[in-house]
Amino acid sequence: MPASGTAPLPAEPSPTIWVLTDGKAGDEVQCLGVAERLGATPEVRRVAPGRPWAWLMPRGPIDPREGPDRPGSPIRPPFPDIVIASGRRAVAYLRAVKKASNGRAFTVFLKDPRIGTTAADLIWVAEHDRLRGDNVLVTVTSPHRLAPGQLGAAKRHPPPALAALPGPRAAVLVGGDSRHHRFRPDDVVRFAGLLDRLAASGVALMGSRSRRTPAALDKAVAEVFARHGGWWWDGTGPNPYVPLLANADAVVATADSTNMIGEAAATGAPILVFEPHGGHGKLAKFLEALKRQGAVHHFEGRLDGARYVPIDSTGVIAEAVRQGWLRHRAELGLA
Repeated sequence: MPASGTAPLPAEPSPTIWVLTDGKAGDEVQCLGVAERLGATPEVRRVAPGRPWAWLMPRGPIDPREGPDRPGSPIRPPFPDIVIASGRRAVAYLRAVKKASNGRAFTVFLKDPRIGTTAADLIWVAEHDRLRGDNVLVTVTSPHRLAPGQLGAAKRHPPPALAALPGPRAAVLVGGDSRHHRFRPDDVVRFAGLLDRLAASGVALMGSRSRRTPAALDKAVAEVFARHGGWWWDGTGPNPYVPLLANADAVVATADSTNMIGEAAATGAPILVFEPHGGHGKLAKFLEALKRQGAVHHFEGRLDGARYVPIDSTGVIAEAVRQGWLRHRAELGLA
């Protein structure tokens, strides 16, 4: 309560937000995650530059058929307070919004825009990227849509099949082949053997495949679960991804997805990482950074590590966006 005779403080304004991408799911999810942490329901705008304009991205110019003065343009006004963009094709459009709004829109770009720090008012990059600058925010993990409230609700009300499993419980998140990793036959055998050892030690297994999981890997993991009375998602119904994470004492994750590992870090549960053939320097730096924070451990077929303070970069990024926008408003005389 304010002191007697003093006026209440004005409420912080609620921004209008666009999410601007070319529709790639990974880019859009990260933008939505940040927008939702700001308490907003963003308007999704998707660009689709044709040839030769798409070839010129990220430097632009934009496809003139999608200019802000064209009917049906993805960047038609009225312009929002904040634009959160990601993806190579969105860079030039983000700059076009900044210009067309006479600088009033606060622009945010997630990941390295490949044209330097002038691409947006605020840029977020992962620690393993090289871009640095006064307007560049760096975190270890990437933004996502896994909010603390979701995890809390899923822990309080777990699906019956997961609630019935005894503790300790390990959530097994299985990816698959990617640009930098391949599950060879010996990787499949090795991973299944480690899961067998973990289950035999008294750890209850509960897990989920992904769209990229090869059939041989899926079959081998499912057989381990069946032998030990674990719960393996059969692919029908909603993906139980959030309940798995929320109810896990530890998370076993394959190294092919930094997003999957980053989301697991938001739970505070130890992450046991299995690395198939392949790898990449950026991935190695990412895993090492999480190892230094006590989140990631090499999967050896046993529980390892202890709980830690959840690593939630989405909240950090959202707060940086909020503060940057408020400063921008003040500079424009709108505060």
